[in-house]
Amino acid sequence: MASHRRPARVTVLTAAAAATAAASLGAVPASADPGTGTETARTRVDRLFEEAERATESYNEADEKADALRRTVARARDGLARGQERVNRMRGVLGSVAGAQYRSGGIDPALALLLSSDPDSYLERASALDRLTARQSTALGELQREQRRLGQRRSEARTALAELERSRTEVARHKRTVEGKLAEARRVLASLTAEERADFEERASRTGGREDAGGAPGGPAGETAPAAADAGPVSSRVAAAVAAARGAVGRPYVWGATGPSAFDCSGLMVWSYRQAGISLPRTSAAQRHAGRRVPLSHARPGDLVTYRSDASHVAIYVGNGQVIHAPYPGARVRYDPVNMMSHVTVTRV
Repeated sequence: MASHRRPARVTVLTAAAAATAAASLGAVPASADPGTGTETARTRVDRLFEEAERATESYNEADEKADALRRTVARARDGLARGQERVNRMRGVLGSVAGAQYRSGGIDPALALLLSSDPDSYLERASALDRLTARQSTALGELQREQRRLGQRRSEARTALAELERSRTEVARHKRTVEGKLAEARRVLASLTAEERADFEERASRTGGREDAGGAPGGPAGETAPAAADAGPVSSRVAAAVAAARGAVGRPYVWGATGPSAFDCSGLMVWSYRQAGISLPRTSAAQRHAGRRVPLSHARPGDLVTYRSDASHVAIYVGNGQVIHAPYPGARVRYDPVNMMSHVTVTRV
């Protein structure tokens, strides 16, 4: 979120949170089948994280809309203030002219001419007064048009403000959904033993690897990323985006965050490309359409890789069959194989 908002920082796998929840919920019942129960818990946590991520992207979309509406309302209010100021000035000018006419033209013009000791001078003044009256009529017409424009601006401002209030309600609803899914995931994780939680975290990393001085991590036994051509040079701006993503490795996932100290999945893409002077849409679904599609076999560093049928997760391809992404709450930005999830789509910005 922008500086006016402070996204909730949700950490899932901390030892303190797990210990507190475990104390309140108790251990897994002794009668439960450890293997089946643990696998069910893992599957449930995976599902909750996926649902929370979808809700996070919906939150991001609603929040982006609310930001745009806030700017619209601010512009409308500014326009209203300037329009009202113009109307007030025009009313002041017309009021001065009307007062002058009242003071000098209080008798019938024909009678004034008959009584005038200098008819020629009177006719000159009358001609000037006619011209002044014509200008006054023009100014009056402009005042009326400005008042109509001001009324239209007021109506537009009221509409935008009502839409902003609806959008704020939608943002709050998505926020509650995210927090509810994550709270439930914490409760399920707390039901696992420390060893099971560690095993879950290792399995959930999908690669089980860590970046080292020698380069990107490898996957677990039997899991290999599809060969990618990494063909063609990348521009200096795309290379800068990749470098920014590499520099973010190790920073925490925080839903709704766009850096620089924490990210959600689409927020990492926005921030990385922003460092290269390129603006991306805020949500992963919109990022899927931020460029042209290319086959996975032709992916090259800097391409955006979205996952799932609804594009609710996104990563940046960095070469050698690897991506960098912000996985889920409690995890940190890291490398993983490009084929870590289903429905892979590659977009070249």
